[in-house]
Amino acid sequence: MSKPDSESTLHPQRPEWAPTEAGPEFASRVMPGAAHVVRHNPGGPPRRRDLTVDDYLRGIEQGNRTLLARAITLIESNAPRHHALARELVNRLLPRTGKSIRIGITGIPGAGKSTFIEAFGLRLCEAGHKVAVLAVDPSSSLTGGSVLGDKTRMENLSRHPNAFIRPSPSGGTLGGVARKSRETMLACEAAGFDVIIVETVGVGQSETTVRSMVDFFLLLAITGAGDELQGLKRGIMELADAIVINKADGDNKPRAESTRQQYEMALHYLQPATDGWKTATRTCSALTGEGVPEVWEMIETFRRITTASGVFEKRRRRQTVEWMNTLLEEGLRTRFLQNPVVAARRAELEREVLEGRLSAAAAVETLLEIADRGPAQ
Repeated sequence: MSKPDSESTLHPQRPEWAPTEAGPEFASRVMPGAAHVVRHNPGGPPRRRDLTVDDYLRGIEQGNRTLLARAITLIESNAPRHHALARELVNRLLPRTGKSIRIGITGIPGAGKSTFIEAFGLRLCEAGHKVAVLAVDPSSSLTGGSVLGDKTRMENLSRHPNAFIRPSPSGGTLGGVARKSRETMLACEAAGFDVIIVETVGVGQSETTVRSMVDFFLLLAITGAGDELQGLKRGIMELADAIVINKADGDNKPRAESTRQQYEMALHYLQPATDGWKTATRTCSALTGEGVPEVWEMIETFRRITTASGVFEKRRRRQTVEWMNTLLEEGLRTRFLQNPVVAARRAELEREVLEGRLSAAAAVETLLEIADRGPAQ
C-alpha cells in the first residue's frame, strides 16, 4: 500500500480540545475538510418550517400524501402560531371541496366497525374511488394522541394507493372533533378523495357531532349480544339513515335477519333522519363481503334521491352555518377565559362557590360583569 502524499490533508487530525498529553491511541479524530462543510438545499423542497400555503396547496392538488398529512397536522394544531396559516389554508381549499359523499359510521363496541370499513373501503378503492377514513378517537389523557390506532386495524386498506387513513385525536372535547374533523374533510376533498368516511367510537354524544358533519349516517349493529334494541339509545337510532346488521354469516345469518326485522319494526315509530328518505335496514358480513356492495348501492340511491329533492344541498348549507356557530361559541368561551381580569377573579370566586358562600349562578354573573367592564376594572 502506498503512503499518503500529504499527512496534513489525508490523515485524520486530533481535535483542538484533545488533551495535550494524549498519545496516538486517542480515539477522536476530525477528518480534514469536515469543518468547512456548508449545509444547503439548492433547488430542493422547502424545509418543514418554511412551508407556505402555496406549498401545501400545490402538494394537496398533486396528491402528495406527505403534504396532505402535514396540512392536516397544521389544521389540527392547537399552537397559536399555526392558527393564521391554517385559516388561510382552509379558506383557499374551499373552492376545491364539496364533491365527495360524506359518510358517518358508528356502532356499539364489538360491532366490527373497523373490519366493515376496511371491507367497504377496499371495494370502493378497487372500483376506482378514492377513500379517506377519518377516525374520531378519544384522546389519551396523558399524551393527547389517538388511542385506537386505526391504521393498525385496517392494514390492507391503509396500504391501498387510493386510500388515506387519518386517526384524529379529538383534543378531549366534542368541539375539537367538530373543528378538526370538518376541516380535515375539506383537505381530503381538495386532494381528490370522493368518499369520506368518518368513524366514531359509538360512546354517546359524539354521534350527534358526527351526524352534524356528514351526508349519510350509518349505524352498524350486531346480533347475539342480548337485547339489541335495549342496548342502543333511541336517540342514536333517530340519527341513522341506515342500520346495518354486521356479522351475518354462518350460523348467525338467520339471527342477523331476525335482528334486522326487529330494527325495521322499531323504526316505524321513529322520525326518519332525512326528509324524503326512509331509514333502511340491511344485513352484511364484513368477513365474507356478502351484502357490502349493497350498502354502497343504498348510499348511492340515497344521494340520488336527496340531490334531486334538494335535501342534500340544504343539509350541507345548514351544517356549514352550524359549524360557524360552534366555532363562534368556542372562540367566545376561549377569549372570555383568557381575559386576564376574569382569570384573576375566577379562582377566588371558585373558592367561594366551593365553600358555599356564593351560588354558581352568582359567580358566573360576576365574571360576566367583570368581562363587560373591561381591563380598567
